[in-house]
Amino acid sequence: MLQQFFVTIPKWLYFLLILVAFELVADILAKQFAISGKYTFALLSLAGFIAANTAWLISLRTGAELGKGAVLFSVLSAIGAVIVAVLIYHEKVSTYQLIGLVLGIAAIGFLSIE
Repeated sequence: MLQQFFVTIPKWLYFLLILVAFELVADILAKQFAISGKYTFALLSLAGFIAANTAWLISLRTGAELGKGAVLFSVLSAIGAVIVAVLIYHEKVSTYQLIGLVLGIAAIGFLSIE
């Protein structure tokens, strides 16, 4: 049953998730550059952004729709960025930001309906 679930997931979605992962790693490295000023973090961050955009190109090539893919990427990366900001960097999240995250999760649900 689990194997059948993974078979029904479109191939482009895997690359979109890889995009989000590389984007989050690049964001963390960019934040480390901002904190430390070490250019190694800046260069690694740029490499992460290049890898992320490579995954985006592959996602589009394997069938992702531009509008749906861009919204899914934006919402997933925003959720990931807030989680990283709160857990790693101890940044504060306002009530409006939490409402935005909930609405973003709802957007993913609505965009997933075909």
